[in-house]
Order: sequence, then C-alpha cells, then structure tokens
Amino acid sequence: MRAKIIGTGSCLPQKAVTNDDLSTLMETSDEWIKSRTGISARHLVSSETETTLSMAVNAGKSALADAGLLPEDIELIIVATVSSDFITPSTACMVQKELGAVHAAAFDMNAACSGFLFALNTADAYFQAGIYQNALIIGVETLSKIVDWKDRSTCVLFGDGAGAAVLRADSEGIIASLQGSNGAGGHVLMCKNRSSNNPFVATDTRLDYLYMDGQEVFKFAVKKETECIQELLAQTGLAPSDITWYLLHQANQRIINSIARKLKLPLDKFPSNVDHCGNTSAASIPILLDEVHRANTLSEGDLILLSGFGAGLTWGAALLRW
Repeated sequence: MRAKIIGTGSCLPQKAVTNDDLSTLMETSDEWIKSRTGISARHLVSSETETTLSMAVNAGKSALADAGLLPEDIELIIVATVSSDFITPSTACMVQKELGAVHAAAFDMNAACSGFLFALNTADAYFQAGIYQNALIIGVETLSKIVDWKDRSTCVLFGDGAGAAVLRADSEGIIASLQGSNGAGGHVLMCKNRSSNNPFVATDTRLDYLYMDGQEVFKFAVKKETECIQELLAQTGLAPSDITWYLLHQANQRIINSIARKLKLPLDKFPSNVDHCGNTSAASIPILLDEVHRANTLSEGDLILLSGFGAGLTWGAALLRW
C-alpha cells in the first residue's frame, strides 16, 4: 500500500506585506525584489494569536474537512518545521491536542524547505510497512521570527504559512520517491541556535538570524532539483512531458523558470504562488498543492511531481497519481 493524498488544507496569516511596504522599512523597491525573485508580496504573522501552532492547526482542520475524516481517524501526525513555537513539546504533539486526534502518534521533522517531502516519504514508508492507514502531514513556518529585517538580501524572500495533506493507505498514490542530503553544504543556508549555556561555559543567549549565500543556494537548487526530477523520471520510465503538473518548492521564480528550461517544458506545467506567498520553506509545496486543488486545476488520474530543496542541504521528490 502507498500513500494517497485524499485532502489538502492551508493557512496564511491575514496580513499581506507588499514589496512597496518593505521599501518603507529598508533600502529596496518592488522592481528590485520582483526582478530577482518574482515575489510581489508575502504573508506575515501580525498578532500574538497567529503562531506556528495556530497555522498548523487551521491547515490541518481544513485538510481533514476536505478528506471527510475526523481527527480521531488519524493515526499519525508529522509536522515539518524549522520555526516551532517551542523546543519541546513538538508542534505535532500540540497539533494532536488541539485537533483531538487522540489515536495519533505525533512528531516533528526538520528538513527545512524539503520537510514536507520528507514527511510525505516517511508516512508512505509507514503505510508500506502496514503500520498505519491514515496520516496528517503538515508543513508550517513562521520564518518572519528568524530572519534579519535589516538584511534585504534575505528578509524580502520569506513568508509565513502552513499547508497540510491527509494521506490514506491505498493501492495507488505515490508511484516513486527519493530524498537525499549533503551536510557538507550546510553552511550556505543556516540559522544557529542558542550557544552552550551552563555554569562552566561562557554564556551567550543571543539567537542568530537566518544566513543564506544566495548565489550558492541558487546554483545548488537548479542543479539538484533538475537532477531529482530526471532521476525520478528515469526510475519510472516516463518522459518529462508525461507529467501533468510539476509542483516545486516556491523559493524563487527564476529557479522554477530555469528548471522548466532545462527539462524543455512549457512554464504552464509549473503552477506557482511565489508571487504572493514568497518562500514559506516547509509550507510552500503543500500551500501550492492546496491552491491548485481548490482551484480545480487537478483532475483524477493526473500525474503530479513534487520536488524541493532546502537547508541541510536536503532535497526530495515524489511522483504520485491524483
């Protein structure tokens, strides 16, 4: 049995922040940001009631309603995030509590922007092993709390939000998947946690901001994500044109455009929401999936290829039938 997506959901903060809004806070402009990234706006939390947990719960509720399942039907909850509200307990356990998913095992996963794909592949492995039948996976980020709002090279790229999918063990669904990591490249995209803090070590309780070497990440993303897609297609004997939709991590429109060119495919096979969501890391693929699903873009039997890359460095892809 493989994982089949039977419901999707998403949640974006109420406040949409445009490039023009950011130009009042720092030396930048709509043209500068849009020409380099394709981003026009992003959603940012703007109240104490909007949190990583609240967005995850709302996205989860929406996905459950779409799937027609009750919280107590769920046996597994995996939350992919790098911006949990707490070090412990996990966001997944708190989602379990808020939803009332009393029968679910729950844990978090940190694979940065590849996190949703890692969660999807993990749930699929549980299904193949016959351990669970229903799962809820969520990608959620409040990146606005870990970026430096004085650094225009990074802060303009990111947004907050959550996306979720309900999975059921089925005879069809995921056809093939892959994932990988290269810790040797981790230094190009990172965010340090609190340093050692005890009576015997010099105390430094400052938290660093997200750091990114943009050029290196761009080169890695285009090369590795293209390779991921080609490897998955080779595994299944499919041609690039056989895929109905490519739903890629929404980091930068120029990355998506470059991958489409390398695969010699029209850009209309690559739905995108980076223009109004920015890069929401682990949430980007499930938010996009929910958008295209609710817009009735997807039809039963469509072949969909999900692919992403992230800090770690990490990457992953999954080919599934809708």
